[in-house]
Amino acid sequence: MVRTQISITDEQAERLRAEATARRVSQAAIVRQALDDHLARESLAARVERARASFGAFRSGCGDLAENHDAYLEEAFAS
Repeated sequence: MVRTQISITDEQAERLRAEATARRVSQAAIVRQALDDHLARESLAARVERARASFGAFRSGCGDLAENHDAYLEEAFAS
């Protein structure tokens, strides 16, 4: 584990102390969990954005794919 130092506001410090006390964990544990949660959300957001960027980028050649996608999937998986 890497030791680091951060500066937070007085209000953040008080809220961090209160949260750590309420959960009966260290302040560092609260900060680590918050960072993990933030990074996971950012990672998910980046994946969603990449997926959205691909919308409309490919052509199926089927004019009715939006209406009959279930039938096409059934046919594809039956093969």
